[in-house]
Amino acid sequence: MKNFVKLSLLLLALITPAAPTVAQNNLPPEVREMARKVMMPVVYEVPRMDKVKVVKNLKYTRTDDPNVLMDVYLPPDAAQSEKRPAVILIHGGVNTQYTPKDWGIYTSWGRLIAASGFVGVAFTHRLEYPNKSLEIAAQDVNAAIDYVRANAGKYHVDRDRICLIAYSAGGPMLSLAMRGDTPFVRCLMGFYAFMDIQQSDYRKTETADTLRAFSPITYLQKDPSKIPPLFLARAGRDEVPTMDDSIDRFVKDALENNIALTLANHPQGVHGFDNQNDDERSREIIRSPIAFMQIHLSVTGK
Repeated sequence: MKNFVKLSLLLLALITPAAPTVAQNNLPPEVREMARKVMMPVVYEVPRMDKVKVVKNLKYTRTDDPNVLMDVYLPPDAAQSEKRPAVILIHGGVNTQYTPKDWGIYTSWGRLIAASGFVGVAFTHRLEYPNKSLEIAAQDVNAAIDYVRANAGKYHVDRDRICLIAYSAGGPMLSLAMRGDTPFVRCLMGFYAFMDIQQSDYRKTETADTLRAFSPITYLQKDPSKIPPLFLARAGRDEVPTMDDSIDRFVKDALENNIALTLANHPQGVHGFDNQNDDERSREIIRSPIAFMQIHLSVTGK
């Protein structure tokens, strides 16, 4: 299973509509299947998602990697002078050449968020689970936040109302907003996301100190009052090793430390259930964080 997950993460974006048919046919069936999965949209829609304006391929860092770019999703009804909260999507670990910001799961999340009244932000960063990459990915995530805040006027963003959503192996990046020095991050979300990587395959590539620093569970023992309100979505049938265990241990410690935590569990959900399990429980869970953000970012849904 571990080798399959790693292979899939490295190659799952090779199959796109623009890819040559011969190249598609030469890839293993499991890789083609994973590529098909990530291009699927989320299973919940709201009105006017098709009216969202998308500003694509913004260069938000100084890296020479041509794939490290950002897309901004603008609400269709935002007035010229109006400022909206920003919701920044943090994808899981995959080589940048597969441009995860362009996957169907993130483009549909971007449109869903913007049509719900926020400014959505999807970007490709340099996290490659389980390769040594946490610190360089953190540089990209911080750069993305800085870019959004520095260009708030251009993209109708309220620079002091930001939410971060991390998916899968992107969970460690939530730790960047748990240290008490980002008051403009008003809430956090994790969708089937690692909340403790000290037992993950990162142990093969990262130091013990780095693993602790990038494990959200660490900050429950430091000063839990600094952790913004947090929404976690758990896949009850998550196939990624140690994923559910990391969430379960985090939830236990979070309740003991009495933080503002909302947990949504999908008993039949697989990893990526928001675009894989086309059922009412998935739609219920996807609706819930929209309401959660409207509360904690103080915006009325449209």
